Amino acid sequence: MRSLITGGRGFVGRWLAAHLRAQGDEVVAIDQEVEITDADAVLAAMAEAAPDAVYHLAALTHVGQSWDDPLRVLQVNVIGTGAVLAAARRCGTDPTVIVVSSAEVYGAVTDPTLLPLGEDSPTAPLTPYAASKLAAEALAVQAVLGHGQRVVVVRPFNHIGPAQSPQFAVSALAKRIVDAERTGAATIPVGNLSARRDFTDVRDVVRAYRLLVEEGRSGTVYNVCTGRDVSIREIADGLLGLAGTSLAFETDPSLVRPVEVPELRGDPERLAAATGWAPTIPLETTLADVLAYWREQPD
Repeated sequence: MRSLITGGRGFVGRWLAAHLRAQGDEVVAIDQEVEITDADAVLAAMAEAAPDAVYHLAALTHVGQSWDDPLRVLQVNVIGTGAVLAAARRCGTDPTVIVVSSAEVYGAVTDPTLLPLGEDSPTAPLTPYAASKLAAEALAVQAVLGHGQRVVVVRPFNHIGPAQSPQFAVSALAKRIVDAERTGAATIPVGNLSARRDFTDVRDVVRAYRLLVEEGRSGTVYNVCTGRDVSIREIADGLLGLAGTSLAFETDPSLVRPVEVPELRGDPERLAAATGWAPTIPLETTLADVLAYWREQPD
């Protein structure tokens, strides 16, 4: 299979490329060299790649930072998705397109009896990032209904792993712990530790994406998640335990989002039924790998 990945040099893109190559696929990754909102440039890159599958990962993904420049987030995440879908229609190979959305589209769930969230649960995006992802999903559905394209939408819940940017909570906590070890600090800054999330190792996430290219139903949305949620506090305590250190947490107001989704937990049953996928990497292993990654980095 010949695959094209947008955002191929990002955190998930690199793990996806490695997984696809391990499966024997040819991989073309495009990133900064192609402006994802430039429809002509995207078409030229896709026509040259002639893919059988397109994994559309390119996006502005930081939820908190989406408040700072919501128009740019909409441009990249919505117009960029439209450009990728249009290019896939015109590139000559009729590829299957995986459009990566986000569990953030579900918004805040105040009634715990509504958890876990299935793909048919109501959507109520709270942030510019989440709104942009739901709009991108609408473009994907329109491509299926209006053009007959083969498009599959995935809603990954929180995914974590080695080499993730410290803009994201788990990687940031691990990096701060390592920094504190090196400097002798007694405290580390944290945001909201009470939020609960459904965490999946990125290496399991990318397996799901490839399986959905082969087995997913066009026009269908699939959660990618474990079906279990843990608090950020549990993650922080787990990292401290693995590090063998004792540090105090100090709340930093700048790390607290304007609007916080208190709890997210997904139902992976549809994905499992379609592909046989199940997560294979325990959370403790992921946390140990993330901590080891930061310990390997220079000061």
